[in-house]
Amino acid sequence: MGCRAPGSRSALLRVVVVQDQLVVDVARSMPGRGAWLHPDPGCLELATRRRAFGRALRHAGPLDTAPISAELESDLQGHNDAG
Repeated sequence: MGCRAPGSRSALLRVVVVQDQLVVDVARSMPGRGAWLHPDPGCLELATRRRAFGRALRHAGPLDTAPISAELESDLQGHNDAG
């Protein structure tokens, strides 16, 4: 969504809106409209800068991207600790 590059759904994060806050749908089964994002901080930054979340999720008003950023950061820490 942010970088607009295609990718398989298994490699992407599904993001949904819960009370004006973006949440990663880990099980990919939460109700509502979802948006797909590469698990890359650069892709999140592009999506935020372009205001792509509001359009993709059809949500008016500001959305808090902090939970997505925290999820990406924890994923990166997990990969760095494993390697």
